[in-house]
Amino acid sequence: MTSFRRPVLLGPSAAVLVLAAAGCSTTDAAASITVPTPTPEVAAYCDALHKELPATVAGQNRDDSGPKSELTASWGDGAIVLRCGVDRPAKMDDPMAKGTDADGVNWLLEQPEDAGPRFTTTYRKAYVEVTLSTAYAHDAGPLAAFAPAVMKTVPSSL
Repeated sequence: MTSFRRPVLLGPSAAVLVLAAAGCSTTDAAASITVPTPTPEVAAYCDALHKELPATVAGQNRDDSGPKSELTASWGDGAIVLRCGVDRPAKMDDPMAKGTDADGVNWLLEQPEDAGPRFTTTYRKAYVEVTLSTAYAHDAGPLAAFAPAVMKTVPSSL
């Protein structure tokens, strides 16, 4: 039995579809941003924060390519994602949890598997979460960029 392989020829529209699909990634952080559902009090802090967020972070322009919401923002096509009004992370109950301070704002550090770091504010009346792509895993610059806006709009809980 002889088998023949025929070349597959795609028409122009099929070729465009294949090329467009190749440019899409299922790991696109912006496409997977979940909008939090905070209380009205927390949502008010988040609305104020949203208005104060910087236009650029770590050299990346704000694009808000995820869902349109006052509770989310992104820079660099989802390389840096901020969500305001998230639930209190369970990791905050761990006395061995790691954290950092960036220009006066305290952040809990979590390292999900196969992803960049996730930071959540501590000692604030609203939890603000920042997720960084692996490209920013060792760069505190993004957190420092958010510090003035967080300090201005989200009161301390202490």
